[in-house]
Amino acid sequence: MGQTFKLKYPVLLMATSFALSASALVSAAEAETVQEQAEEPEMEVITISSRGLISYVSASASKTNMPIIETPSSISVLTEKRITDLGAESLQDAIGYVAGVYNGPYGVDTRGDWAQIRGVSPLQYQDGLQMMFGNYNNVRTNPYMLQQIEILKGPSSVLYGQGSTGGIINMVTKRPEAEQKGEIWAQVGNYDRKQLAADVTGSLNEDESVLYRLTGLYRDSETQTDYVDDNSYFIAPAITWYATDTTKLTLLANLQKNESGSSTQFFPHEGTLLPAPNGQIPSNRFISEPGWDQYDTEQKSVTFLLEQELNDYMSLYWNSRYVDSKSTYRTMYAWPPKFQEDGRSILRNISMSDSTAEALTSDLRLQAEFDTGAVEHNLTFGIDYQDVDTDTDRLYISGAGGLLDLYNPQYGMNTEPLPTGTDIPDTPGENNNQLGIYLQDSIKFGKFVVSGALRHDWVESETVKNGKQDQSATTGRLGLLYSFDSGIAPYVSYAQSFQPIYGSNQAGTPFKPQEGEQYELGVKYQPVGSEHLFTAAIFDISDKNRKQAAGPDLTLQLGEVQIQGLELEAQLEWEEIDVYASYAYTDSEKHTNKVGEVDAKLAAMPDHMLSTWVTYRPQSFWHGFKAGVGFRYIGETSDGSVDVFTPDGTQVHRALNTEKYHLFDMMIGYEFSQFDLSLNVDNLADETVITSCLARGDCFYGQRRTITANLKYKF
Repeated sequence: MGQTFKLKYPVLLMATSFALSASALVSAAEAETVQEQAEEPEMEVITISSRGLISYVSASASKTNMPIIETPSSISVLTEKRITDLGAESLQDAIGYVAGVYNGPYGVDTRGDWAQIRGVSPLQYQDGLQMMFGNYNNVRTNPYMLQQIEILKGPSSVLYGQGSTGGIINMVTKRPEAEQKGEIWAQVGNYDRKQLAADVTGSLNEDESVLYRLTGLYRDSETQTDYVDDNSYFIAPAITWYATDTTKLTLLANLQKNESGSSTQFFPHEGTLLPAPNGQIPSNRFISEPGWDQYDTEQKSVTFLLEQELNDYMSLYWNSRYVDSKSTYRTMYAWPPKFQEDGRSILRNISMSDSTAEALTSDLRLQAEFDTGAVEHNLTFGIDYQDVDTDTDRLYISGAGGLLDLYNPQYGMNTEPLPTGTDIPDTPGENNNQLGIYLQDSIKFGKFVVSGALRHDWVESETVKNGKQDQSATTGRLGLLYSFDSGIAPYVSYAQSFQPIYGSNQAGTPFKPQEGEQYELGVKYQPVGSEHLFTAAIFDISDKNRKQAAGPDLTLQLGEVQIQGLELEAQLEWEEIDVYASYAYTDSEKHTNKVGEVDAKLAAMPDHMLSTWVTYRPQSFWHGFKAGVGFRYIGETSDGSVDVFTPDGTQVHRALNTEKYHLFDMMIGYEFSQFDLSLNVDNLADETVITSCLARGDCFYGQRRTITANLKYKF
């Protein structure tokens, strides 16, 4: 693909599209109307399939409810019903079947939901506002509070400001509904999992102008890693008030607390990917100290959503959130992750941190839908703002955790008392704020859709160490799509990304912002008269100044990374069977001057991924029965390095690739009366897999067999 279809002057072309729109507006104003046209009946817009598994509309790509088939960019949407069928216990679980998304590249991690989209870590948003700030000081969102998950692939800075080149994940919170309904959900599973949840919604008055929703969950559970729990509770009240026929106000609150530890153990290459004198390290092995290790997080947030119709064609939207979160983190791990001379033991380092994040985010946008002659416009003008205070107090002590035998661990053998929170030095915090202004127009004329957008960001960071640092950027996006009567819609697009990176490296040099661009060529297909949705895309990404952790106290920035790939996704729905299938091929190449990484592939991103989930719900007999089976194939992943040879031909480094693997998942259940019984099993064969290994020396185990039994009572 390379440079064959790249647009040389994307910003100029984008500006030209806006100029043409303005010209059309002037021409329409000058022209006199010579005849009245009969009004055509409004076409019904179907936003979701009959069984609630396929969404045909997403707000993430354009911040408007544009049909996916008319959006010249790649986006995948997971509905609440789909998330439930998959038995997703976390966001990371839910996105495992999406094309181009590698969920859990660093194995099972109780600290957060990690993923790679097109080889790049995405940013997480909730209700259109950025949700995660800083490192390890945020709360993991529970999927039970969500009604939809939207994965926008490719650069998204034009509308969202801070966004990676790979894309963003936008989680949509459950909203109040007028219909009185609710459910109680009880769940048990292996690893001594016990969970109870409830969700109820309805109207508070007769005219249904005030709606409410209350969602809550309590969980007590262990994990596949010894001595690591996964306990959690949240309560999420919500209220919607239709103040007038044209004014809608929604408040979403969330109080959440997670009590866990670090399930990721940073095992060495030997004993995981490579042979070791004493065999394979057990996947349940715990490296830290029981009773001392912890990763506890707590969060309070309030989100305000305003929808105001100004007239027949113009509306105002204002989303704003205040979030206050904190974490207590205590862990031990070996660094470098290597065995001692006995081939059994590792020397543990101590890492402790107390972190907080306080953020105010806001997005105000004006949307207008109007026609200029035969041209239809969906114009959006917006301003967004972030003010974020983060504070991380950290203590790192090399070797202070003592030796641990990974094959016969004996805990509590430290001769010195382990440090406590009072031993962590107090360090000044950091303030980051960002102001962005953006303009977008989706223009339809005939069967063509032209989508163009421009944005400018001003970013300021202030720390005691680095003082004030200012960054700014202008980014753009341009897409062209053509809709055939058959339901086929080919498109081409160009987009840019900008992600500020705060702070400086160990030499005191300020980090450069991460910047990228993407060229994409794709086609979408929604067969007439069916509920199916097909998407396909090829892309070419340039990602510059990527941040990379090379050790506990060492952070580097890569030069440029080139990423190319192909993605295919199909969502098929018939009366009794539905299918979610995807395939992705991703190829990458680093352009850097770091020895051992020149022309290497990106780490923790498979070259091939193939997945299929099939659900069967018979209608003609045994009504209420349901069964699903899933297959996931993950190809090889690189450790991010290449072999290096000296002039005399001596090999000084050996690059490693993880082995390809495949997993099976299943669901079986029965719905009757007001009850819903189901059993979900992930990794049915209980395969021990390694999701990735990194050049710095560590490897990660994937999820072992996980079983959950569910009983829901709906009323």
